[in-house]
Amino acid sequence: MSSLQVECVVKAGALIGEGPVWEESEQTLLFVDIARQKIHRWNSVTNEMKSVETEDTVGVAVPRRSGGLVAGVGRSVVAVDWSTQTMTSLVQVDEDKPNNRLNDGKVDPHGRLLVGFMGKETRPAEVTRHQGALFSVNSDFTVTKRLRQVDISNGMDWSLDHRTFFYIDSLSLSVDAFDYDVDTGNIGNRRTVYHMEEGEGLPDGMTVDAEGRLWVTCYNGGRVVNIDPVTGVRLQTVFLPVMKTTSCCFGGPDYSDLYVTSACLGLNQSESRQQPLAGHTFRVRGLGVKGRPSTSFSG
Repeated sequence: MSSLQVECVVKAGALIGEGPVWEESEQTLLFVDIARQKIHRWNSVTNEMKSVETEDTVGVAVPRRSGGLVAGVGRSVVAVDWSTQTMTSLVQVDEDKPNNRLNDGKVDPHGRLLVGFMGKETRPAEVTRHQGALFSVNSDFTVTKRLRQVDISNGMDWSLDHRTFFYIDSLSLSVDAFDYDVDTGNIGNRRTVYHMEEGEGLPDGMTVDAEGRLWVTCYNGGRVVNIDPVTGVRLQTVFLPVMKTTSCCFGGPDYSDLYVTSACLGLNQSESRQQPLAGHTFRVRGLGVKGRPSTSFSG
């Protein structure tokens, strides 16, 4: 598209930027740096960024209906009080696998938090296979395991009617769909929506727009691909000036801006020189589509 604009807006220098969430009330972008153990909040009006440090790797941070945030730190879901920079453990997840860590998560339309796990990496995207899992955390902090034998649990989102759950296990190189019961959180009938093509890299974070189409970031692919989940057809590719694109969400006053996080961990000196913006966060304008507001955790 000739009107497409890709702009570096948040110079975070993240080792592994992930999990962007748009906070409509303050026009802020919330995201994490997994490896630097930080939660960031960037104000799109003032261009100021504030951060809070966590005590372990942090895979996701989302708003909480009762106030503050909840975050996935290490193998725990914690409450985050931004004003005091303090965290309180709410529930331990995946307790029987101490070498696992929480990697990505998202709140479903009912307000429960889904969190994915993976084995700790020896190098970026290199893990012991089948060690991860997918869990849901309800408002009363009961935990249910939804999937087993996952490699790298990653992007997730829901269809417009909430009846389909889209999910990425990165090393499978595919975007999958499940039937979803929003009342119980049960999933079933797994099928593949899209399989990555040569050169597209690993599927990572993902979001669904207001027309029900998928936007999937491609780790080591330097792009975001737009997928029709009904036909499995790639509709559009947005290229970025960094290879390790990690996740995305829609934001801005009318949700027409696509924000894309990235990583720099694992780049060698030559790659770092060629990609000076690696680890920063980008805004894509001119896509002609809008996103949907995110849901807050109900606990």
